[in-house]
Amino acid sequence: MGEPLSAADARILALESEVVRGHALKLLVLEPGEALDLEAVRASVAERLSAFPRGLQVVVDDGDGPAWIEATDVDVAQHVRRHAADDPAALRAVVGRLMSEPLDRSRPLWSVDLVGPLADGREAVAVRLHHALADGLTAVRFLEAVIFEPHDAPAHEVGLRDPDARPTRWSEWERMPMTLARELAHPGSHSPFDRPISARRALAFVDVPLAEARAVGASRADHATINDVLLTVIAGALRRRLVHHGHVPRLNAQVPVSLHERGEDAAASGNRDSFVDVGLHLDEPDDLRRLDLLSAQTRARKHAHDARALDELFHALAAAGSAGALLRGLADDPREFALAISNVPGPRVAVSVAGRRVGHVYTSSEPGPRHALRVAAISNDRWLGVGFCVDPEAVPDVELLAEAAHDTWDALRAGTR
Repeated sequence: MGEPLSAADARILALESEVVRGHALKLLVLEPGEALDLEAVRASVAERLSAFPRGLQVVVDDGDGPAWIEATDVDVAQHVRRHAADDPAALRAVVGRLMSEPLDRSRPLWSVDLVGPLADGREAVAVRLHHALADGLTAVRFLEAVIFEPHDAPAHEVGLRDPDARPTRWSEWERMPMTLARELAHPGSHSPFDRPISARRALAFVDVPLAEARAVGASRADHATINDVLLTVIAGALRRRLVHHGHVPRLNAQVPVSLHERGEDAAASGNRDSFVDVGLHLDEPDDLRRLDLLSAQTRARKHAHDARALDELFHALAAAGSAGALLRGLADDPREFALAISNVPGPRVAVSVAGRRVGHVYTSSEPGPRHALRVAAISNDRWLGVGFCVDPEAVPDVELLAEAAHDTWDALRAGTR
């Protein structure tokens, strides 16, 4: 008998369909060098996989619900492959195809694809992990355990919470009416991303210099975080594109919040996150003013522990049948949030794969029904890498969104000089 999936992991697995594949991508772009040896990478992954036990397990369902069991055999050659690409556009096309392909449920729910080499000598490693296997922080643990060359730097503690500082359950329920008023009582306009989706995916990426983003946040009267800067960059990109189309609606974004705690086994703890919803203030034409408005919202939600309170609420309602489903449906409505914007701390020091330094790291998560755009970010020691993922039939020209994000970042940086 296997280990049952947590309620959160089982719910994520159940969302998989013909148009929702259920996995996330971590894209590592290596600096120019000698081409990766496929067989050597396979051997390295096989040798280190035991450090991430979920990578050796499969999901089965014998009628009592999904459970993890040990795989009888893990053929690494089926999980680690190579694809040709000679320029950035071809690289994006390959990872778009990978995001559209389901992971094989008869095998462990991960894959590693080498892409390139590109004409300039760079090469990419595309790592897919099913979201039932790992959330953002756990996916970074997979990279550290299995993909990056070993190093001595401690794991990033951003997003890890002190279990001794956890509010009491009674205090969370006492604040629940105000939490619901803040999070679910301000629906936006009709979302331009409220579209039917297919299984096709298109991706685009943009970089924000990490030290400069930190400096922009620190320059504000009320200190803004890097995540606040990220939200502002994405909101500015949306405003620029929607102004181009002649209509700027009132939109909310769902921001996932990690509930992982220090000392837990991140590789085995499954999904431990909640969310808050923030208004993107697309009506505000000044990017720095929008940064202040967004920062004020996120600060208030952190102070009130909204994410943990909502997590407690949804856990309590999981067994409430139709009432719980009704509230979950409300929270997932595209007028409650038009798109999700996540941010995960990646490697805090320079890291390498097979002797090649990782120059850039990007992440991409799946859009969902009635949410045809998804934005995700991850940091390394120098950059915040932002990934836009869309169904190109519902949201064409994703590259223009990435360009608009770059323009917004330039405006923010120029405004603080």
